[in-house]
Amino acid sequence: MASENTAPSPTGYKEVHFSASDGLRLYARIYGNDSPQTLHQTPVVCLPGLTRNSADFHQLAVHLSGNTSAPRRVVCFDLRGRGKSQRDKSSDNYIIQVEADDILSGCAAFGIKHAIFIGTSRGALIIHALAAIRPSILAAAILNDAGPEIEGAGLAQIMAYQDRLTAPGSLEEAVALLRETQGRAFTALNDEDWMDYVRPMFVEKNGKLNPNFDPAIVDMLRGVDLNTPLPTLWPQFEGLRTIPLLSIRGENSSLLSTKTVEEMARRHPSMESITAEGQGHAPVLHLGNLPEAIAAFIEKSVAD
Repeated sequence: MASENTAPSPTGYKEVHFSASDGLRLYARIYGNDSPQTLHQTPVVCLPGLTRNSADFHQLAVHLSGNTSAPRRVVCFDLRGRGKSQRDKSSDNYIIQVEADDILSGCAAFGIKHAIFIGTSRGALIIHALAAIRPSILAAAILNDAGPEIEGAGLAQIMAYQDRLTAPGSLEEAVALLRETQGRAFTALNDEDWMDYVRPMFVEKNGKLNPNFDPAIVDMLRGVDLNTPLPTLWPQFEGLRTIPLLSIRGENSSLLSTKTVEEMARRHPSMESITAEGQGHAPVLHLGNLPEAIAAFIEKSVAD
């Protein structure tokens, strides 16, 4: 069962809470929910990265929900322990299998039986899990800078910048710190883009910036042995072969290699691929021509 904040919102979305199967209170934003034009269109579900949240998809969700030819309802989730979703008392539950079950609970609460899924990084891995446990829910999928194989160097980079951003004194300081570690990979971002990128990562409490996620999520990464091959998701990828698939890779990504994208295309010959120029891991989806490319892929992939 879902509960809504029914107060008028200037943000373009409704805030909704729902219960996970274990009772945890989780959060999502819904765009285009009040438009009668979206009723008969396949909805879009957006899943964020490891420590990110629904705010990452705001501009893209506004674009897709306001599409003049085929506006769609867009649901953007905060995974457990991130954003406005409740933190879990047990860090053992911050795993892809549990998070995939959370998304299925949310889809059930919102009456979604079939959707186009967009997953950034961790979100893309959750889509792999859904392909294995509930393939019927996937009408099409867009994987943003992650696939069946992830590079250890990319995980090391994520850990490095998370460690640098634990307690910045201001958003401006956080931007400066992130640009030190990520600036060369994200030459496409201007000053406003960097602030947009950093802002969702923090929440202000008692005059101080705090990470907008449970630190236990990052702590789990430190237990990964980057000197040994990381597990792959090729068996789960097989479940995506029967649906339209788009892979987006940052030109300077350290997490998703061109070799992996080539193997994905070999196994899924109709898969489409886009390179986000001037971006690393993970591409900001509302920059450049990405919104138009994503909308075009959706419109030709889904027969409503």
